[in-house]
Amino acid sequence: MIAVLLLALAEVATPVVPAPAGDWIVDLTSKPGDSPYRQPMRLELKPDGTVTGKFYRSDIQAGRWKTDRKRTCVGFRTTDGAVPYHTAACQTGGTVTGQTWAEHRNFLLNWNAVRGVLR
Repeated sequence: MIAVLLLALAEVATPVVPAPAGDWIVDLTSKPGDSPYRQPMRLELKPDGTVTGKFYRSDIQAGRWKTDRKRTCVGFRTTDGAVPYHTAACQTGGTVTGQTWAEHRNFLLNWNAVRGVLR
């Protein structure tokens, strides 16, 4: 009985890692000093570990999420209609930090996002 009570108290004391579900404004500016280049991202995290939504106005495909090591991360694929883009990102605090890899364009873009809706 004491072990069950201690386990219950430990679960209450463990901080809940906030999930990055919702709307984000992603800063895709590639070089310091360039004009800001922002795009919307909407993440929907499902209880089965899948992710749906949109990124850069493209539907998220084959998305997965996981909370581990005090952060929640997502990985997914999008497309421009011809070829895939692979994205991985993690929420730490109130921001999401990620990267998008486009093999066909020979680039890897690191980016940051803040909560909000791009208008």
